[in-house]
Amino acid sequence: MAPLRENVNLLFKLYCLAVMTLVAATYTIALRYTRTSDKELYFSTTAVCITEVIKLLLSVGILAKETGNLGRFKASLRENVLGSPKELMKLSVPSLVYAVQNNMAFLALSNLDAAVYQVTYQLKIPCTALCTVLMLNRTLSRLQWISVFMLCGGVVLVQWRPAQATGVVVEQNPLLGFGAIAVAVLCSGFAGVYFEKVLKSSDTSLWVRNIQMYLSGIVVTLVGVYLSDGAEIKEKGFFYGYTYYVWLVIFLASVGGLYTSVVVKYTDNIMKGFSAAAAIVLSTIASVMLFGLQITLTFALGTLLVCVSIYLYGLPRQDTTSIQQGEPASKERVSGV
Repeated sequence: MAPLRENVNLLFKLYCLAVMTLVAATYTIALRYTRTSDKELYFSTTAVCITEVIKLLLSVGILAKETGNLGRFKASLRENVLGSPKELMKLSVPSLVYAVQNNMAFLALSNLDAAVYQVTYQLKIPCTALCTVLMLNRTLSRLQWISVFMLCGGVVLVQWRPAQATGVVVEQNPLLGFGAIAVAVLCSGFAGVYFEKVLKSSDTSLWVRNIQMYLSGIVVTLVGVYLSDGAEIKEKGFFYGYTYYVWLVIFLASVGGLYTSVVVKYTDNIMKGFSAAAAIVLSTIASVMLFGLQITLTFALGTLLVCVSIYLYGLPRQDTTSIQQGEPASKERVSGV
């Protein structure tokens, strides 16, 4: 029975990763279409805010179905949301950290060349692996570390676009840019692993945790809407530039967000990174057919590295999807030897 149970669990994890990859790839393609074809560009900050609202509503609906009846559903909300300000504060941490990450990424892009930004920002992949080892007391084998850095290099090559010379001189501060990218990378690794630790450290329903996080996420994104586009939104309206395609992008982002939490719950953040890399490859291939994008040698090599790294990371190994008990020595945990 044990081998059968392990095979079923593996198939479920692969299913979650495959769905997340397909949703993420479809989202990327739809997002590119809306940003290149629509005459009136919508405010991306409002789209992010609406996405958080939809994810909250979907989580509430799934929790209602999970609890079975209205009485238990109300009791669950009262106990875990309305009556647990401490838990709400705990789940507000990822939302705040992600907000810092997005702002630091924008600051870094404004002060670094696009190529340098592409390369350095992919350090979030090994940073996530390091946070997983340090915060969740897990070990990664030497082969797994190799596959993580191979994935990092593959994503860089897949997304590589040669710099184009322009006559515009932009004043940049590289020191500020590298500092911002370092903060963004650390925020990315910490926030994802922190949320995974919260999910797996208690028996609280995944959908309750999602509700707690999305409530704080709505507050954070509303602040972002006001600070970034408040004046223009007041003039043009909250839903300015919205089309059916924009709503499709928002829906895909919402479904993708929910699937991401499922993947984190039942696999780990490192596998989420591999799934995101596979989505980049799929969306780029689709862009060749839909938008006439040219396949380059660097893209082909990057795709090969991504595929090999996914295979190497998936080889039989010690289970890394649950939090380990005990506190092994730091050196042993980091090296995995």
